[in-house]
Amino acid sequence: MWNRRQLLKTLGGGFGLTGLQGTLQAATRQPHFAPKAKHVIFLFLNGGMSQVDTFDPKPALVKHDGQPMPGPKIRTDRASGTLMRSPWDFKRYGQSGIEVSDIFPHVAKRIDDFCVVRSMYTENGNHGPSLQVMNCGHQLPGRPSMGSWVTYGLGTENQNLPGFIVLCPGFPVLGSSLWSAGYMPSSYQGVHIHTSAVEPEKLIQNLRNADLTLDEQKHQLKLLGQLNRRYLDRVGDQPNLQSAVESMESAYRMQTEAGQLFDIRKEPEKIRARYDISDFGRGCLMALRLVESGVRMVQIYYGNFQPWDSHDDIRVHAKLARNVDSPIAALVEDLKLRGLFDETLIIIGSEFGRTPMIQNSGLEKLGCGRDHNPPAFTVLLAGGGIKGGQTYGTTDDFGYQVVDNKVHVHDLHATALHLLGFDHTRLTYRHAGRDFRLTDVHGQVIKPLLA
Repeated sequence: MWNRRQLLKTLGGGFGLTGLQGTLQAATRQPHFAPKAKHVIFLFLNGGMSQVDTFDPKPALVKHDGQPMPGPKIRTDRASGTLMRSPWDFKRYGQSGIEVSDIFPHVAKRIDDFCVVRSMYTENGNHGPSLQVMNCGHQLPGRPSMGSWVTYGLGTENQNLPGFIVLCPGFPVLGSSLWSAGYMPSSYQGVHIHTSAVEPEKLIQNLRNADLTLDEQKHQLKLLGQLNRRYLDRVGDQPNLQSAVESMESAYRMQTEAGQLFDIRKEPEKIRARYDISDFGRGCLMALRLVESGVRMVQIYYGNFQPWDSHDDIRVHAKLARNVDSPIAALVEDLKLRGLFDETLIIIGSEFGRTPMIQNSGLEKLGCGRDHNPPAFTVLLAGGGIKGGQTYGTTDDFGYQVVDNKVHVHDLHATALHLLGFDHTRLTYRHAGRDFRLTDVHGQVIKPLLA
């Protein structure tokens, strides 16, 4: 009876043994049960979107504006002052009557497509650890990202593209550790695309080989495959080498499709007009095209560093919202038009929220900023098996902390994996002598969120 290596060696034309192994590793897999979603688009508003100024209205902030928060003094990262009302009004929209801030008029018109989770919470008020938890399920770096778990579980539908792509005009805090594969093979890590450019050749460095044609590169890779096969025959399986070769072959295959796919200028002008208002908007249009082409997960970060970190002036949120509002609504609409909405889970959120109190340390400037608020924040979900037109969970009268139906980040991850067809307790990866999972040893599926 042949072992696996002998069989692969016999079958392995093309790029040789490691290439075929990579194809098998990346092929579409069967989930634990019938999935509601096949893809994920995660829109990350890095820095901390204020829940009380966007999707969690608090009339008590209007009534008690300028007064101290009732009860004992609350310790925050920076000096906090009195309560501060939102600079914007909220109105009810849609059949659901969900209240939305004035700074999100386009999302408001489509609010019946969304589930507004007002009861998210996390433990750490610093950007780094909270970003790690939201993206990788653990405060410390070195764990695989959510996108890596998705591609590990589902594989890819398009061999010419990575299964997990990250779009950002720059780098958020911590950068590549947020889309790292951690202890998994590097073929599962996110591929970062710098979205500040429009032309594919500027978006993706070295997309074209200036010296070799595709056929010449194919012959080159075939030779490398033969050399790698001889090496592996001598020493046995080498996961790191195999993963590196797989990544290089993926880069080769991207040349045949990525140039066309990332060129959003090929979309009709009437479609581009709704997205081409910001780097984030162009990222949303790219995400639409990527999902349509079979990419499993696309994550879009709003911008470089932490743009939503409004310590000095919360009114900056109005400008930030203008850059995301129309693209988010357009993305939902176009996913529906292309028959992809029901199979694409959309997640919109930040690493934490912001306090209902004014931040005193900004008083010498404008005096209307808000500090970090991990005890309560809001995340929006849509598509892919989510029950739209509802809110879930409540915060206290001032939006400071969750009082009903608490949802931890682990619960969000467990629910997302459930929609993709996985029991989060069974989707594990063996490392350092034990089985790890995205949700660590926590998390439960929040069933009321499901359609």
